[in-house]
Amino acid sequence: MQIEKFPAHARGHADHGWLNTHHTFSFAGWYHPQRLHYGVLRVLNDDWVQPGAGFPKHPHQNMEIISIPLQGALQHEDSLGNKGVISTGDVQVMSAGTGVTHSEFNASQEAPVAFLQIWLFPDAKGHVPRYGQLRYEETEVEQKWKTVVAPGPREDLPTWIHQESWFYLGRFKAGTEWSLPRRARQKSGFFLMVLEGAATVAGETLKKRDALGLQGSDSLRGQANEDAFLLAMEIPDLK
Repeated sequence: MQIEKFPAHARGHADHGWLNTHHTFSFAGWYHPQRLHYGVLRVLNDDWVQPGAGFPKHPHQNMEIISIPLQGALQHEDSLGNKGVISTGDVQVMSAGTGVTHSEFNASQEAPVAFLQIWLFPDAKGHVPRYGQLRYEETEVEQKWKTVVAPGPREDLPTWIHQESWFYLGRFKAGTEWSLPRRARQKSGFFLMVLEGAATVAGETLKKRDALGLQGSDSLRGQANEDAFLLAMEIPDLK
């Protein structure tokens, strides 16, 4: 079993005024030779965008892009004709495939928006671009794991992706023990980030925004040390 910690303080950081961002993996002006990706997980950005600011229209290609708002609301518009707002409790997926352009702006003129921007390499190049959005209730993640992203195509989950990867969100009270079984047919590992609170995962203590990668295990197990909000992902190896 292989365990790798990704401490919050060791992430790349950039403060552009309108954007305050932390990078778990090499991104933009931050390069770390040992932090290029984790399996097919290429980008995990922790973004804070000031009121009214955001990312103007820009292109993507051959990447599965997942956005998870943690605070506030994000205005989205893309070349597929989608236009709307996602906020806390939403999960958004955009399969860039052969090419798509989109913009993301803070929907508020008064409060900042915080969201995770996550990119995965797809299982193949050249997929037809698509968009999916999921709304979950707080009761769906209380003391249990909620599947918010999964391999597709499938009709029961709009936020499916072109990759054998699963994303889970869960809120656990202090002292709660939990586990997740490995589901992928191919070789894969787990990647977990503590969004709030603190937890012990695979024997390692993690605090807010700390992350951990685990390979060589059929399950991911842990316990909430404090009331904790967690994001867990099953991530295939990069072929």
